[in-house]
Amino acid sequence: MEQTKSTSAPLLKDQAYQFIKEKILDEQFAPGRFLSERELIEMLEMSKTPIKAALVRLETEGFVTVSSKQGIIINDLSITQIVDIYNLRIALETYICAEITGKITKDMSELIEANLKETEETARELDIKGFAQADHAFHLLLCECSGNEEIYKVLLNYQDQLKRITHRHLRKDPERMKQFWQEHVEIYSCLKSGDFKSVELIREHLHQSKQKLLL
Repeated sequence: MEQTKSTSAPLLKDQAYQFIKEKILDEQFAPGRFLSERELIEMLEMSKTPIKAALVRLETEGFVTVSSKQGIIINDLSITQIVDIYNLRIALETYICAEITGKITKDMSELIEANLKETEETARELDIKGFAQADHAFHLLLCECSGNEEIYKVLLNYQDQLKRITHRHLRKDPERMKQFWQEHVEIYSCLKSGDFKSVELIREHLHQSKQKLLL
């Protein structure tokens, strides 16, 4: 019994990783901020070992830079990175929409409609964190409809950075959530009815998001 309990409990290094990453995504740890191991030890009430392991993982993913002289630096996303990520999404997601227009199954329709309902509720409540989660889930659901596992892996790989971008975007203009939701509804309506206008709608949806971030 004791062994089962220990294997099912999250490892301390995973807890530390999730804690620090959430602070970065919410920008409670703002880009450019310097942290020390001592601060993190006090915040997390953990020893140095799991925190070091978490920082190695976060550095590999590009969220932090660990320097023996300066400490832990919270990395920002460059304009070039943001533009490149959005251009990649436009290429992949317009392809996905062309592939799935008029081919969405009943089961997938139910999942997408449930997502749109959740997105509407979080937009009404101006819940930025909840909305960002539902927003990116919508795009992954469309990818699931295509059955293309390789594209799904690529998009999934960028989810944390995309959430960080979305949080920043929506803090500037929370009312934008309602427009995002409406655009999702229009895209889905075209996908379900077999209208290939879905391809241009998702292209414009992502292009406008990119442009807003660059203002």
